[in-house]
Amino acid sequence: MRHLSQLMWGEALSLLDRADRLHRMFARPAASRVAAWEPPVDVVETADVVLVQIALPGVEPASISLTLDATAIAVSAERRFPLGRETCAGGVRIHAIEIPYGRFERSVPLPPQAATLVERRFENGCLTLLFSRKDRL
Repeated sequence: MRHLSQLMWGEALSLLDRADRLHRMFARPAASRVAAWEPPVDVVETADVVLVQIALPGVEPASISLTLDATAIAVSAERRFPLGRETCAGGVRIHAIEIPYGRFERSVPLPPQAATLVERRFENGCLTLLFSRKDRL
């Protein structure tokens, strides 16, 4: 009997933890400016360019905002949950949510050699930014 009680409490605590994570993920006010996740970034320097690649699968390219300064680039947007409210109105059973959703913001420090942004492209879920090198201008 004691084992069953511990099992039930463990399951209850697990469900409460899951509910709390879902609440934090989806129940933020619409005007909230808090970033929910950060995408992975690669920064690679060659003899001619500085390449910044940001993994953004599921993010609409038009929603991506870039802010540049002399030392860093800030990238922000939002990855929306794939099912809208109208789809979920009939009831949804969630089995797993591991992909982060919501607003993100990532500041990426640039190497001192990075000068101006010369190319921006979005393909296969990755935003690629090419910067010219200062010593190559």
